[in-house]
Amino acid sequence: MKDANMEAINERIRQFRDSLSLENAPRPGSPLWAGVDLGTANIVTAVVDRDGTPVAGMTTRSKSTVRDGLVFDYMGVMSILKTHVQVLRSRGFDIRDAAAAYPPGTMGRNRQAFGHILNGADLEAVSLVDEPSAAALALGIDSGCVVDIGGGTTGISILENGEVVYTGDEPTGGHHLDLVIAGSMGISIEEAEAMKNNPAHQRMLAGMVMPVFEKMGAIVREHTASYKPKQIYLVGGTSSFPGADEVIAKETGLPVFLPDDPLLVTPLGTALHAALAAPGRKAAANE
Repeated sequence: MKDANMEAINERIRQFRDSLSLENAPRPGSPLWAGVDLGTANIVTAVVDRDGTPVAGMTTRSKSTVRDGLVFDYMGVMSILKTHVQVLRSRGFDIRDAAAAYPPGTMGRNRQAFGHILNGADLEAVSLVDEPSAAALALGIDSGCVVDIGGGTTGISILENGEVVYTGDEPTGGHHLDLVIAGSMGISIEEAEAMKNNPAHQRMLAGMVMPVFEKMGAIVREHTASYKPKQIYLVGGTSSFPGADEVIAKETGLPVFLPDDPLLVTPLGTALHAALAAPGRKAAANE
């Protein structure tokens, strides 16, 4: 479903997607902020300038270094992020201040681990933010429900008048699609994931995986029942599977808006959060 503001949102996401080529030089004199999304399937770094404009970024398959919001392979994650930092700095993007996104419900030392990884990669951790709230910042919305379907979890954040009034998280995501496909077809998890991400196979797999999306829709319905949001914004890499938005709309009875490249929304919002949180600095995140 399309929203009146979705074209502006998609334009910003396209800017970020184009910036992944690292072909453009940073604007002289402009401070930069980084946002890091340590996902189950992908680790994504986004860089924004003082105007909140995406100027650079990198993405790497994470090979299950993070699972269900927990860092399983601390050194593996840090190695990937260090490579991102080194490559970006070598191309002239001198990132120092950064934020990390974590699944809602991640608490205590598990949450602190995301900041420690930033510090270990030679970044100053100026803030940590839950994934759906970061996505809401990138979307530029102040009301509604953001549902972030990642590789390991489905995060839910409800906003009212610019305030996050509720966050929730359930351990159901893209990895669970892989398990269903692998079990149904008698193949490995790795083969199942490759098939899931291949557009040539997605139509054939739809019948297998749609019950998982129905479960996600039921989860969202349960989490939002007390708040009655008017619409849902769907983000996260798993939400790009064809038909997922329609199933969740049917299960919840709410309009569902899906950006063009949902994987990139949360890291972009995380970078904007870093810009807003950096001591003594401001960025026009919603211009």
